[in-house]
Amino acid sequence: MEDHARARSGSPADGPVPEGACVLDRVRLGAGGPLARVRVAGGRITHVFAGTGTGGPVAAADGERVLDLDGRVLLPGLWDAHVHLAEWAGARHRLDLAGTASAREVADLVRRRGGAGDARGGGTVLFGYGFRDGLWPDAPHKGLLDAALPDRPVALVSADLHAAWLNSACLALVGRGGHPTGLVRETECHEVLAALPGAPAAVVDEWIADACEAAAARGVTGVIDFQYGDTVGDWERRSAAFRPAVRVAAAVYPSRLDAAVERGLRTGDPVGGSGLVTVGPLKLFTDGSLNTRTALCRDPYPGLEGTEGAHGIEETSPRELVRLMRRAAAHGIQPAVHAIGDHANTVALDAFEDVRCRGRIEHAQLLSPEDLPRFARLGVTAGVQPRHATDDRDVADRHWAGRTARAFAYADLRAAGARLEFGSDAPVSPLDPWLAVASAVGRTDDGRPAWHPEQCLTVPDALVAAARGRRLVRVGDPADLVLVDVDPARADTDTLRTMPVHATMTDGRWTHGPYRTS
Repeated sequence: MEDHARARSGSPADGPVPEGACVLDRVRLGAGGPLARVRVAGGRITHVFAGTGTGGPVAAADGERVLDLDGRVLLPGLWDAHVHLAEWAGARHRLDLAGTASAREVADLVRRRGGAGDARGGGTVLFGYGFRDGLWPDAPHKGLLDAALPDRPVALVSADLHAAWLNSACLALVGRGGHPTGLVRETECHEVLAALPGAPAAVVDEWIADACEAAAARGVTGVIDFQYGDTVGDWERRSAAFRPAVRVAAAVYPSRLDAAVERGLRTGDPVGGSGLVTVGPLKLFTDGSLNTRTALCRDPYPGLEGTEGAHGIEETSPRELVRLMRRAAAHGIQPAVHAIGDHANTVALDAFEDVRCRGRIEHAQLLSPEDLPRFARLGVTAGVQPRHATDDRDVADRHWAGRTARAFAYADLRAAGARLEFGSDAPVSPLDPWLAVASAVGRTDDGRPAWHPEQCLTVPDALVAAARGRRLVRVGDPADLVLVDVDPARADTDTLRTMPVHATMTDGRWTHGPYRTS
């Protein structure tokens, strides 16, 4: 106990705490919880003593440090249940287009960056990320980029990852020199981006390792990586090179499903040697996105009535969706189905009912009232991104006018018994679970009144969704934990958004904070 007074400030008394067992003294168990003492050993929580009549304190073993946490709050480790890690890592090195209000403004940014000779983000191509054209007064067109930077390929990716805007030099580079506008969407967008030269794999892996450490600094202990491509194979390579600061569930895409089945891979199986990477779900698509007006909806988009695509697009036919889900489920791979529009969500839920398997629907942004109870009844997790609700409120008000009472309907899903898991869809929004918690609780992030406040969640429910269903710190659970300096139960939304994270532990190992050894 002699370390308590010296360690109270949060700095180790005699250098970094050794890896292995430790006792966390005077922590508060959860938001608004009691003071407690928690022991961690072998990557597990081995003892929890709180209040009175619990058997008394646990003695520290030889070589075990007792840390006085001075009333800091101990929470289950947080997850980001939907990220595109390579995209997120790369976006941190690309031209930032967030907040741009027109295509012409973007072209001006490209002119200034290209003139500076900045080739960050991959070879000679100038990459940018983060534009949202759903409310722009002008349309993206290759001519604007050609005038700004005619001789260097330019590839700009939309914030929702469903569109890319290329100049003529870049279109020629990927064999699409005859494209009329340079704006490619959905499947064509993914194909174009996959064909572009990027940073070397070793550089991308270094960026990803840094991004995982940045995530740990915000209390993240795990992510589901939905990066397009051979995500499992990429993580097998990375696991041999470094130990990630977070757990990673690596998604499988349909093009890799047969290979995964042949290898006998199942969701949850370990990948590589770190012990932190596992096989994730099979990622499938029913529709596009709200910003591109390709989310599949029962009602047409305003101004598009009577035109092809007025209701959005069908990425995968219901029959093919069922076939892929059935094949995956039969081999132990759970489906994760992208569905944003209300019709797309009905199609996805129908497929789950036909296949009779558990899995996930990613986004679930616009829902029909009759579909709300089906999530719980079918055992389908709603993987949602609360920051999208606050980011896209104006786009939703325009393109889903009259229907937004059932958009991003988190309180209604919770009341219907659905399991919610929060993600960011990074880089669509930043990889920071506290932004998701604040947006779910407050339904605003810009000073305006809450948007559809009837859909706000309580802080406890938001924290459970951010911790992938873990509500308590319990004996026997993995030692994936986060210590915060402010009690979330007493924090306003601004404090939630910027929550000071003192330390993060994954698998019994400190990954962020003053006790980390490497």
